[in-house]
Amino acid sequence: MNNRIPPPVIALMCGLIIYFSRALFPKYVFTLTNLISILFLVLGLFTLVSAVLSFKAFKTTVNPLRPEKASHLVTSGIFKISRNPMYFAMLLVLLSITIKFNIIGGATMSLAFVFFITTFQIIPEEIAMKKLFGGEFDRYKKRTRRWI
Repeated sequence: MNNRIPPPVIALMCGLIIYFSRALFPKYVFTLTNLISILFLVLGLFTLVSAVLSFKAFKTTVNPLRPEKASHLVTSGIFKISRNPMYFAMLLVLLSITIKFNIIGGATMSLAFVFFITTFQIIPEEIAMKKLFGGEFDRYKKRTRRWI
């Protein structure tokens, strides 16, 4: 793995940067800011819990730093929609923070999160999944998008 920092820690750092850099950017507030922010947060948490429960149901690892320990390729449930629902869930939470506190800085940081996680986490995980599951992973990859 190219990444030794757990993705939830990366997401937390990005969220803190979004929040604490809000004074550097103009504040934009619109009528439904709070509602939309809460919807993104709830959707993100629902997606994250769904993904973790799917992994638990198949008794496979949720440790993103050890993808080679996976015992099963999970392709059902939320994994029919996204190959990486946990990272997508983290992005939704970041977008929730972005909408609430810092549209410009948050959008920039959210894009940085997507780039970083794709480059240093998802691509190495995909290499490990290909080694472990071969053609089964290739078929899954063809029918299911990386993010959404």
